[in-house]
Amino acid sequence: MTIFSAYNLSKKFDREILFDGISFGLEQGDRLGLIGRNGIGKSTLIKIIAGLESPDSGEVVFNNSVQFEFLEQNPLFQSEERIIDEVMSAKGNLQELLSRHDALCHDSHTANDPKKTLELQHITQKIDNLGAWNFENEAVAILSSLGIEDYTKPCNDLSGGQRKRVALAKALLSDPDLLIMDEPTNHLDADSVQFLQDKLQNSGKSLVFITHDRYFLDAVSTRIIEIDRQKVFNYEGNYEDYLEKKAAYINTVNSTSEHTRNKLMRELEWLARGAKARRTKQKSRIDWIQKMSGDTDIIDEKNIKIELGKVFLGNRIIDANYITKSLDNKLLFKEFTYNAKPGDKIGFIGPNGCGKSTLLNVLSGNMRKDKGELKIGETVKIGYYTQELSGLDDGKTLVASLREVAEYIDCGLGRDRYLTAKDLLTKFLFPPEQHNSLVETLSGGEKRRLALLKVLMINPNVIILDEPTNDLDIQTLNVLEEYLDNFYGVLLVVSHDRAFLDRTVQFIQAFEGEGKIKEYPGNYSYYLEVKESRAKDKPTIEKTKPIRKKPLTDNKKKMSFAENKELEAIESVISGLEEKKAKLMNDIESADNSNYKQMENLYHELEELSQLIDEKTNRWLELEEKNSL
Repeated sequence: MTIFSAYNLSKKFDREILFDGISFGLEQGDRLGLIGRNGIGKSTLIKIIAGLESPDSGEVVFNNSVQFEFLEQNPLFQSEERIIDEVMSAKGNLQELLSRHDALCHDSHTANDPKKTLELQHITQKIDNLGAWNFENEAVAILSSLGIEDYTKPCNDLSGGQRKRVALAKALLSDPDLLIMDEPTNHLDADSVQFLQDKLQNSGKSLVFITHDRYFLDAVSTRIIEIDRQKVFNYEGNYEDYLEKKAAYINTVNSTSEHTRNKLMRELEWLARGAKARRTKQKSRIDWIQKMSGDTDIIDEKNIKIELGKVFLGNRIIDANYITKSLDNKLLFKEFTYNAKPGDKIGFIGPNGCGKSTLLNVLSGNMRKDKGELKIGETVKIGYYTQELSGLDDGKTLVASLREVAEYIDCGLGRDRYLTAKDLLTKFLFPPEQHNSLVETLSGGEKRRLALLKVLMINPNVIILDEPTNDLDIQTLNVLEEYLDNFYGVLLVVSHDRAFLDRTVQFIQAFEGEGKIKEYPGNYSYYLEVKESRAKDKPTIEKTKPIRKKPLTDNKKKMSFAENKELEAIESVISGLEEKKAKLMNDIESADNSNYKQMENLYHELEELSQLIDEKTNRWLELEEKNSL
């Protein structure tokens, strides 16, 4: 069944043509991912599909039987309704039936009033027929999975991120034939993104969506449409398929440089490596792409290959020792210690509201800690990119905005040691003809890109990024990731974007509740692998604990000769294992992070060693307890 057909759509914005004469359609069950640079017209196109904007020419024709829901990028709720009532209004008829049933049941006159008794019977039968008794429970379950625990709050008290999650829950609960979604993963933590990803994969519903989350795009989409040069290009398959077919297309038409095709190759390679975060394993056909041949036109592009952020870092960078912070009587983190070293690339993860942004504010010196010690080195220059879009003057040009900060970045070495404001704009996909455009002409995503460049323009040796991927297009994320590859200062990042974390960080600091933050070596995919492995092992551990403890409480015989000898030796064994672990941690820190296979082997060795230390420590505790009887 055809869901809709778009014919010859054209749209101009502020004299700029976004797209011209484009046509495409959607069949039942299609999950269409829409991609393209910020400002190219993606959000405008899906608003035209949803009937919220009109094209300059052309039309969108829907199947009359199709119902759809539109999730906008920044939904607004003026309602004073409770969250649960707003979400349940997605199916107003069911909500009315349940409310009336509840009222009749609590009406003391119902039992003695034949009309009310008959109405209650009819309503009960309707609810039975619709299977609606669990409707409220279903709403609560979706809200909880999206990180909303207090569903009795009024909607007009919600933050922007909370409004997005409530609107998403309402759209999912409405169960339409088609969901149209603009950046649905923004403001979701990684677990919530995974819930949404799994739900959409298993729903069989038709989708049209815009996202910068490449793992989400790869897992959910069955088709990709790219807006480029005012046209649309259709690619069957998911994001991995798109990368392959786009690389083949570039090779066939001979229209770009070897450098551009190589970037697609690298994107495909790390996407395949990060399959754990997508929960699906797909065989990449990288070898096939590598066999493609043909001459290309070389484009002169200034690539920064020299080391950024390495100079001016002294012995002390950020030393945080046993810092504690609470807000509104809620403990966020307790006795957290971190001593920064050059080259650190740390990702902070955890559920919404756990304190990640607060921790960045404390580490940067922008917020006071409650307890502990924080010292920031004198040579530290912090570039801090926050979630709030600030510091941009709509009346200034793009290049003038950057020149407010500096005329150029001094990278310290090489023939091209100076990176000018125009160089940085071009590198981050603002073409030269746009450099003198006013900031007010930019899209929301382009403004975020410019705000990011103002942070980078100070040439920091410590970069702090708080949800940097929100509203940035995939092309910009690729450029930012390449920039960070050549950054040798300290990178601290809070992000829910699993692909970005896999690409940029070497350690994960995970908020695990009750003020505890635990460090995991490796990127997000390895963290997820460890987490899932422990979840599988947990039931076995719980079953074996009582069996292990029983002889210690019930059997009070003295230790045997062999057990005494084991106890004497086990402490030195544990000490040796701890020394080996410390050496392995140093090897991981000094290893080449780009050699993924080597890093993976080191991480697996570390995990096995940690498990062995736990086993030996448990055995030592058993023997000590038995020895004390």
